[in-house]
Amino acid sequence: MDTLLLSGLSFGVGIVVGLTGIGGASLITPMLIFVFQVPASVAISSDVVAATLMKVVGGVQHWRQQTVDRTVVQWLALGSVPGSLIGVGILHQLQQVATLNLDDLLLRLIGVAILTVTLVALVQLILLTVAPGWQLPILPKFDLETWRGRSLTIAIGAILGCIVGLTSVSSGSMFALVLIAFFQLDARKLVGTDLAQAGILLVFTAIGHLTLGTVDWSLVIPIWLGSVPGVLVGTKLCQLAPQRLLRFVIYLLLVTVSWKLAHPP
Repeated sequence: MDTLLLSGLSFGVGIVVGLTGIGGASLITPMLIFVFQVPASVAISSDVVAATLMKVVGGVQHWRQQTVDRTVVQWLALGSVPGSLIGVGILHQLQQVATLNLDDLLLRLIGVAILTVTLVALVQLILLTVAPGWQLPILPKFDLETWRGRSLTIAIGAILGCIVGLTSVSSGSMFALVLIAFFQLDARKLVGTDLAQAGILLVFTAIGHLTLGTVDWSLVIPIWLGSVPGVLVGTKLCQLAPQRLLRFVIYLLLVTVSWKLAHPP
């Protein structure tokens, strides 16, 4: 295992996460599988634990910059945290099935999850770029002052949290789409809110994955050494970088990676 290479690549991923709020598990988990030949179950659990510190540090930094919508974070977390623990519980049950190739199943689940999230985001980004004046259908904004808005927020958080618990994917990407679609946050608060809720979600998800016995600390520590400084650099650059171009490049990369995961040779 080349720990220097792992830390260096993780530094780059950390910058991307700090800049855009996306790309953590979507990049690190495939990186561990393809570049370092790590089994999918170990890659998922190790990435969840590693990503927790990165997202918490990024979320705290944005919190200090006052670029976090605290109310949205609160109600999403009420759904996503128990949802992620349900996802981890499903993994516990799958581990007991002797005839099941868990790594092969998880490889495909990761690929499908990343591909679905990325294609939706890519289509939205292309439409906004090619036809900025086109009036796209606007989804109703969730009113967190009402019980209906709070209930819908908790329900969506629970569904996405379960996906995160199973695959480690979507703690940033899918939640970012939800924040855009149902809360219509401005660009200034989108990344910070996304990172803050992901930090809370991953703390509990990581505890669950530690109980699976598939966390490899020789992977986690080098990822921390690279990703934490990277995410701090990224959050500082967040207001300066061309977000639309950066996201477009990341999404194209994720489509390629996720396709290979979903359709292994």
